[in-house]
Amino acid sequence: MFRGASKLTLDAKGRMAIPARYREALHDQANNQLVITVNPSDPALWIFPLPEWEKAQVQLMELSSFQLESRRLKQLLMGYATDVTLDSHGRMLLTPELREYAGLDKQVMLVGQTHRFELWDEQAWHATFKTWREGLGKSEKLTAEIEGLNI
Repeated sequence: MFRGASKLTLDAKGRMAIPARYREALHDQANNQLVITVNPSDPALWIFPLPEWEKAQVQLMELSSFQLESRRLKQLLMGYATDVTLDSHGRMLLTPELREYAGLDKQVMLVGQTHRFELWDEQAWHATFKTWREGLGKSEKLTAEIEGLNI
């Protein structure tokens, strides 16, 4: 399970080192094979261990290609999906297209989401997080799913 937020740096070639605390799990779970794609809802990237991506890909392929929203989601996620392998130093290379989509420059935030990671530009993450935090509890209409949380 991937959880927690880590401030990281992209080098001049667009490489990023995965924090050491995740490397063993990524090696054991995915033999250091990852898939990076775009987050369709936020200016960020999703990073999946290969087996988790394969599960997501099956679900994506089951979506109708005749419904506009389903087709667009498949085009985004599948179109940007990029296979990467962690090198011997635990680094992965982000393509220029992926960096451009998420507005990644040098300082980034890697945020664990249990089965995958999100990768954000550091400033965008902090601004978005602040907006989310300020909005928590202010909605008068919570979904039953949220109201049922007991944590």
